[in-house]
Amino acid sequence: MLSKKAKYAINALVHLAKQYEKGPILISDISEQENIPQKFLESILLDLKNAGILSSKKGRGGGYYLIKTPEEVNLADVMRLFDGPIAFLPCVTYKYYERCEECIDEATCGIRQVFYEVRNETVEILKRSSLAAIIKKEKLLSDQ
Repeated sequence: MLSKKAKYAINALVHLAKQYEKGPILISDISEQENIPQKFLESILLDLKNAGILSSKKGRGGGYYLIKTPEEVNLADVMRLFDGPIAFLPCVTYKYYERCEECIDEATCGIRQVFYEVRNETVEILKRSSLAAIIKKEKLLSDQ
């Protein structure tokens, strides 16, 4: 299950992607328009800044803005940043591998193989789901 923090991060990023190259956006504007508590959003945006996805400008005309293009930011990276591994089992994670305590032989474990396939398909879908792709999907859905 996606954490509230990851969900809010995705909502804020999509909001910023829609305003890409239009200058910094105030936290209060993002908070209000995306219905995200402002204090929580401040923490999320700081994490995204530290991850090299956003930057900020202080003072008049300040706020947050994407420093990566909407095509470069995908859901897999955002989910890993806020929620850690995407896989259901520790033995099939990409960055957080741990051997399962009860496993006798990973090479012949059918359970591991199923969850490995699930992880691979899920990650591929999330990697294809860039901010640009999400905005494109929203547009297609609203045109129906």
